[in-house]
Amino acid sequence: MTAHAKDKKNEKFGHLPLSTSGPQKTTLTGNALLRSPYFNKGSAFTKEERKTFKLHGLLPPNVQTLEEQVRRAYEQYTSRPSDIAKNTFMTSLKEQNEVLYYRLILEHLKEMFSVIYTPTEGEAIAQYSQLFRRPEGCFLNIDDMDRIDDNIAQWGNPDDIDLIVVSDGEQILGIGDQGVGAILISIAKLVIYTLCAGIHPSRTLPVVLDAGTNNEELLKDDLYLGLRKPRARGERYDQFVETFVNACKKHYPKAYVHFEDFGITNARRLLEKYQSKIACFNDDVQGTGAVTLAAIMAAFKVSEVKWDDARFLLYGAGTAGTGIADQIQDAIAQETGKSKEDAALQIWCVDKPGLLLESKKDKLNPAQVPFVRKDDEWKDKSHEDLLSIVKEVKPHVLIGTSTVAGAFNKEVVQEMAKHVERPVIFPLSNPTKLHEAKPPDLYEWTDGKVLVATGSPFPPVEFKGEKYEISECNNSVTFPGIGLGAVLSRARLLTPPLIVAAVKALAYAAPVVEGTGSGLLPDVTDVREISVRIAKSVINAARQEGLAQEKDIPEDDADLEEWIREQMWDARYRPLKLVKEENASALAKGEAGISSHRRGKMES
Repeated sequence: MTAHAKDKKNEKFGHLPLSTSGPQKTTLTGNALLRSPYFNKGSAFTKEERKTFKLHGLLPPNVQTLEEQVRRAYEQYTSRPSDIAKNTFMTSLKEQNEVLYYRLILEHLKEMFSVIYTPTEGEAIAQYSQLFRRPEGCFLNIDDMDRIDDNIAQWGNPDDIDLIVVSDGEQILGIGDQGVGAILISIAKLVIYTLCAGIHPSRTLPVVLDAGTNNEELLKDDLYLGLRKPRARGERYDQFVETFVNACKKHYPKAYVHFEDFGITNARRLLEKYQSKIACFNDDVQGTGAVTLAAIMAAFKVSEVKWDDARFLLYGAGTAGTGIADQIQDAIAQETGKSKEDAALQIWCVDKPGLLLESKKDKLNPAQVPFVRKDDEWKDKSHEDLLSIVKEVKPHVLIGTSTVAGAFNKEVVQEMAKHVERPVIFPLSNPTKLHEAKPPDLYEWTDGKVLVATGSPFPPVEFKGEKYEISECNNSVTFPGIGLGAVLSRARLLTPPLIVAAVKALAYAAPVVEGTGSGLLPDVTDVREISVRIAKSVINAARQEGLAQEKDIPEDDADLEEWIREQMWDARYRPLKLVKEENASALAKGEAGISSHRRGKMES
């Protein structure tokens, strides 16, 4: 086996608890070691390790490299007949050998991203109970609230968990209420955190809050694994979430909590309730808004539209749409000095009731109300269809989060292009079949003048001899770096200045800004480097805001970057060191986080 540069401890930062250089300590031997996906190397255990850890007779004799294992695993992956079969194969691989799992994805990131995440992960979630093999993650249900404290406690000691992703499954990836299957979106998000920002997989916890489901198909399915009852609402639901949050604060006081795919009535409400109490983030509200805002900033560099003059039309004002509107409103206020109320006057939102108007307030949720327009503005003007609204507003930016396939049709797009030189059009709905428009059509209808970012991956567009990369407005280039910065700084709270710092770091990294291409966002294959830049900005902002709890964060820019990189987990095999049970960490014993092969603290 070839030695790696990080096999020796980093001189400056090798002492850090999250250091990724030098050998890893473990108490596990024999089959217990092979059953731990975090420590298992399979056929790559060296001869010395096989002797030390009593692996002779448990493995074939030939010692292989990680590269050879990746080649074999990729051949197995490509032999699977469908994307869902490939997704299932990857799940099985992850349960056996995490380093191999992550390295395989990193070597084929572009190809595999849509299989391990959207849209294929949505299919896996919808079929969760049919495809179920073994449990992974923490399952909390509203009928057992008295057990939540014990359930949360069993995943490690107070310093063992850095990041918790939780979902109640009400609004999953554009496919709606999936009940207990939401555990898979929590797991998938944590995979993205590890791939894209080096969050240690052994120090993470995926959670599902099972409050029931309103999905009739699941309620009638004899194989469904969750609570077969309608979703709880009101005070009992709030008590359920509160009990979970309190258990997290009690047992993992330094952990960062990521809320994922909650329904529109709860997502923003819960974020607003807890963001002043714990370091937390809602990707559907804040992540989507942040990455979209970064792409808009990059587009404005090309179109030279000024923030004072920009007009924004959002088609779809659900959790994602209002989250984007919030970020745009904050950006207008920050860039122009306007009040938030005046900034909102540059934003028009359309949802199921049509254009959001004051007279419709009783039909709107609280997140939509700040963006209502006065009825007098639209007296004797049509506002029931998108084309009529585009004719009147003449937007510079048109964003779709409606899940109405084909809503941005030729007539709508060409009407927009009549009034602005470089229309900025972002069809963001997931999955691909629900996109408001396809990029090749947008280029054709605007004679190549459009600036595009999409919500799912699309191949480059060739138009009149030019090749245009289609940037995926994917939260995965944003939330991992934000999380990394929050985790490493031990941010007490995640406030707007920290998110603004992240957005600017992402926008400045866009190829169109750096002069390296036409993309409005960095490519997902560059995301680990982007995450370093975002984390650095978040950490500096946390320090400036007095929110960083971690001591001795380097102030020198180069040292800070090295400090960050040293604590980012890599998909490589580190040398193992056998230690005794006494004074060994929970991780060394195989008892911490999702990667545990056993639990040290069990409910009595």
